[in-house]
Amino acid sequence: MLRLSLFLFALCFLTTSSYARSFVTTKPRPVDSFLPKPKLENAGVCSYTVIIKTSCSSVSYTRDKISIAFGDVYGNEVYVKRLDDPHSRAFERCSSDTYRITGPCMRDVCYLYLLRQGYDGWKPENVKIYGSYIRSVTFYYNLFLPNSVWYGFNVCNGIVNANDKSSQPIIASTASM
Repeated sequence: MLRLSLFLFALCFLTTSSYARSFVTTKPRPVDSFLPKPKLENAGVCSYTVIIKTSCSSVSYTRDKISIAFGDVYGNEVYVKRLDDPHSRAFERCSSDTYRITGPCMRDVCYLYLLRQGYDGWKPENVKIYGSYIRSVTFYYNLFLPNSVWYGFNVCNGIVNANDKSSQPIIASTASM
């Protein structure tokens, strides 16, 4: 009976591990040379869900312009010039904002950059990205973003940032539930 239970547990673990979530646990960094790519003409279109959690130690809300860019190792990139709505109270302290974004289909997301422009300040806690054809990934910020600087992660090809080839990322995986 114990062997059967262990076998079933191992089978369930192996079955769900192919749907593993990856969590990027390196520290975000500024990127001086990042420029978002223009939209690809003949790329397939996929849908992504992006959930941005604002830290409880952030300002009560921000009116700053927030941009996002993320992509894969093959050069596919999703770029949104302005996520926030200046007339709403997006990015309030201790809240999560969910966005449905379409863009070129990609493999697993390996880089994510945020850009904040304004005077209020903003401290994102984390950014989660889900899609039909990618493993979900969470990028942990938990710091105030500097003004007018692309800031984030690049773990493509095992490199934390294109400008910093000396650091290796730490990517932990856990089975999804």
